[in-house]
Amino acid sequence: MKIGIIGSGRMGSQLGRLWAASGHAVTFSYSRSAQKLERLARDVGAVHGSVAEAVSGTDAVLLAVHWSRIDDVLDQAGDLSGAVVLNCCVPLDDSNTDLVVGTTTSGAEELAALRPRARWVSCFNTVPSEAFGPVFDRRNQKPRPQVLTYGDDEGAKEVARGLIREAGFEPLEAGGLRTARFVEPFAMVTAELAYGQPGGPALTYRFEKLRAAH
Repeated sequence: MKIGIIGSGRMGSQLGRLWAASGHAVTFSYSRSAQKLERLARDVGAVHGSVAEAVSGTDAVLLAVHWSRIDDVLDQAGDLSGAVVLNCCVPLDDSNTDLVVGTTTSGAEELAALRPRARWVSCFNTVPSEAFGPVFDRRNQKPRPQVLTYGDDEGAKEVARGLIREAGFEPLEAGGLRTARFVEPFAMVTAELAYGQPGGPALTYRFEKLRAAH
């Protein structure tokens, strides 16, 4: 599978690294430092290029940039017509302390409105990037930690589910894009648990439905 990564920060670099290790053809793009992008691609056996090159002819695109960079990124990406786009962005302010969108809409819905011809699915935005490596290393162990996954395009969600499993997680179906109105605030809870509480940032979660005893 050909995967374009938009964003070379912690989320994009870590997930791109795991998918490259799984045998996918990964193209990294969008960094303040061309040297960083080149080094990242070389280290994981991938390639790097412009945003337009990363999204061209891909089977999936990961959007992993700060919310303040969305307009710039979308300008470079074009209309993304027909592209399966995995969105892990949370609509945060410049200080990363408050949401700038919600709860009568969401960042995911705003993105879909900006590029309505793309096939959007949201995932990974409730898991700290520090958990990706340890989860991938334990990917053959069960039960696996979960990733909330939501969107209105079933085909796009199917692509996302495959990539989530390859990263070592289990996708947890959470409904349509409208669910983002509640998941994006939940991402702030997982960030507090990961970064604001003791024990380190490699946080995962797993929801279980309990069956009544008979």
